[in-house]
Amino acid sequence: MTDSGPVPRRGRPPVSDEQRRRQRLDISRHAVRLFAEQGVAATSGEQIARAAGVSERTLWRYFPGKESCVEPLLTRMIDAFRAVLHAWPAELGLTEHLRAAYQPVLDSSSAEDIEAVLAVVRMTHDEPALRAAYLVLRERAEETFAEVLAERLGTSPDALDVRVQAAAISAVLKVAADDFARETAGRGLTPDVLTDHREQLAHALALVTSGLPDGGAGA
Repeated sequence: MTDSGPVPRRGRPPVSDEQRRRQRLDISRHAVRLFAEQGVAATSGEQIARAAGVSERTLWRYFPGKESCVEPLLTRMIDAFRAVLHAWPAELGLTEHLRAAYQPVLDSSSAEDIEAVLAVVRMTHDEPALRAAYLVLRERAEETFAEVLAERLGTSPDALDVRVQAAAISAVLKVAADDFARETAGRGLTPDVLTDHREQLAHALALVTSGLPDGGAGA
């Protein structure tokens, strides 16, 4: 008997992590658009799946519920601050660093993604399920904030003062995001609005990070 070689794999090839990330983000964009147009209650998983060009089975494999479809977009906003915090140079104060490096949405060259994120933030005030998803993501982000602050202070992320600072930073980001969403609803997403948002965020963080080494520098 001769060796006929490896048996060809049947079915679709496995989806890579990057493909999965892109597909989840695409579904999130369509879900946010539908939520904004017709409300969360009036939007079904079937509609989201159809708009995104995927099966309902794929949708529910990626998301436990339709409200959680907003998470990939919201995560990009939270990750934007995480990235800035991780890149915080030792020789700069946090507010000075923010003014130079902060962007409201991670890795986004499109204003559409920023507007979609802000649409979700606005909807969280009237949609309890979306607000719950939003607050859970912010709470998880506090762990990253605590890790960076602990390294800065030479102490443990579990230290009370570090956890209080991390919680304060998270609260500032939430208030600043709410204000940014409100301003863009009235004035649109303009360079001036983006600049104002960055300045307000830097100023507010200077107030709550005054105990950090060079934390309020440049305020």
